[in-house]
Amino acid sequence: MYRKLSIVSILFAAMLTSSCSKDKDDNPTSVTHKVQFKATATAGGNISTASYGVDGDAHTATNLSGTSWTSPELTAPAGAYNANIVVNGTGTSNTSTLKVGIYVDDVLKKEETASPGTVLSVLLTYKF
Repeated sequence: MYRKLSIVSILFAAMLTSSCSKDKDDNPTSVTHKVQFKATATAGGNISTASYGVDGDAHTATNLSGTSWTSPELTAPAGAYNANIVVNGTGTSNTSTLKVGIYVDDVLKKEETASPGTVLSVLLTYKF
């Protein structure tokens, strides 16, 4: 009995005297980010709509025209999970394309190009 009590006492003392490092919050999502979305269609292409946002903060741009579009800069709050965009457009030939990018803090983080054709659509998601 004495032996078991000694072992338990030693283990308990070791637990009390061992040091633990402080938890450090190195979570990169604990800071805000500037987010911007950009779309470019090949010559003759036309961007018509864009739906974009960060988490539940959704925005829609309709009645667009032209070969390029840039969203206003959004601020992703601390703890934001992801940025999403859907862009639709049309092309003048089967070789037309649509390229969409997500920029975080002025750095291109993700980019996708629609399959060539006359009906163009890109869905893109970036996880912080």
